[in-house]
Amino acid sequence: METPPAAVRVLIVDDQSMIRGGFEALLGAQEGIEVVGTAADGAGIVDVVARTRPDVVLMDIRMPHVGGLEATREVLEMPGAVPRIIMLTTFDADEYVFAALRAGASGFLLKDSTPEELVHAVRVVADGQSLLAPPVTRALIADFVARPERSAGADASLAVLTERELEVLRGVARGLANREIAAELVMAEQTVKTHVSRILGKLMLRDRTQLVVAAYESGLVIPGE
Repeated sequence: METPPAAVRVLIVDDQSMIRGGFEALLGAQEGIEVVGTAADGAGIVDVVARTRPDVVLMDIRMPHVGGLEATREVLEMPGAVPRIIMLTTFDADEYVFAALRAGASGFLLKDSTPEELVHAVRVVADGQSLLAPPVTRALIADFVARPERSAGADASLAVLTERELEVLRGVARGLANREIAAELVMAEQTVKTHVSRILGKLMLRDRTQLVVAAYESGLVIPGE
């Protein structure tokens, strides 16, 4: 008899008790998802994560005391394996989103998203993917990197990538799934996955979200193209 897969362990960090309670009730009722804790802000987040050992953290960006951005940085700087983080925001153009994505968050979700979208986000991120599907995510990143005040020092060097890897990276930055990139470049989907893994390794980045940011910030993809 096969052992069922372990439940996805979720930690909810939000300063609004109604949000915490609603998310906890919704996610806790899903098969294969377990809410292992909640917190009202990012204070002591490293201890909370160490104690609850979540796979995914739902992290509000704007909180009193210790906000989500600082808390995200603290969590992702922890030694060893770290949870994947989904940023929560009430704004579809939150300036902190970009810093959180660059820090290594796996994506973000609007608080008025549907229950189905929330559950889907947790499952997708727990599976090692990034929450890049909503067009608003790509639009926000494109808008940010187009700002003239952004630091030129943040530009990522892509000189280590081959021409084929650059083509794959352009597809990732446009929000295409592996199968869509494979069809466009006439290659096997598994080959695309291999290229993506190599690109992540060469650029020392965590996931596809950071690849999108790097592609825009380096100028490989021009906002509005």
